[in-house]
Amino acid sequence: MFAREGYPFMLGALALAAIAYVGALRLRSWPLWVVAFLLTVIALWVAWFFRNPERTGERGDRVVVSPADGRVVLITNIDEPTFVGGPTTRVSIFMNVFDVHVNRYPVNGRVAYVVHKAGKFLNAVTEASSVENEQASVGIVSGPHRILVRQIAGLIARRIITDSANGDTATQGARMGLIRFGSRVDVFLPPSSTLRVQVGQRMKAGESIVADLPVA
Repeated sequence: MFAREGYPFMLGALALAAIAYVGALRLRSWPLWVVAFLLTVIALWVAWFFRNPERTGERGDRVVVSPADGRVVLITNIDEPTFVGGPTTRVSIFMNVFDVHVNRYPVNGRVAYVVHKAGKFLNAVTEASSVENEQASVGIVSGPHRILVRQIAGLIARRIITDSANGDTATQGARMGLIRFGSRVDVFLPPSSTLRVQVGQRMKAGESIVADLPVA
């Protein structure tokens, strides 16, 4: 199963590899065989990058599932003024070029805030990228809680795709969007949430548990 945005890239990479194979056969050229092989590897990597596996796991009104595959690089207590309007705990997950790049809703609820902000393309691991980089923010009202998910572009990632619109229903573990070619996703939680992650931990979107929300 693949993300729909990947089909043009997969078909393009496959077509280039096929052209190289045809050329190698007709010209009997060993260099072209090498090129064809390398293009095949690239085509396989492109398909791997845009994979969209089914994800299942623990679900519930108090559970926050990971919005992204990758490694937890930062856990910070910070004020979030745009949607939450107060103190939060931010968990930052960095996706490298080998991770699944489909992002998923961490909680059930209603989408009440969708904002895209133009910006720079700094290394997404750094703290500055949270403020200065190209990003898209999705705020979800989940019962008494306000949860914000922020997709952040990076050095290589130049395309953030957000499926959400104001008023949409957020279904825990369902697709929320995608970032092409490596980046970072932050999730902002109530500060009294009970975290189940630590820096350096590997996460799977829609499967790994980030935290338990506090009882209202």
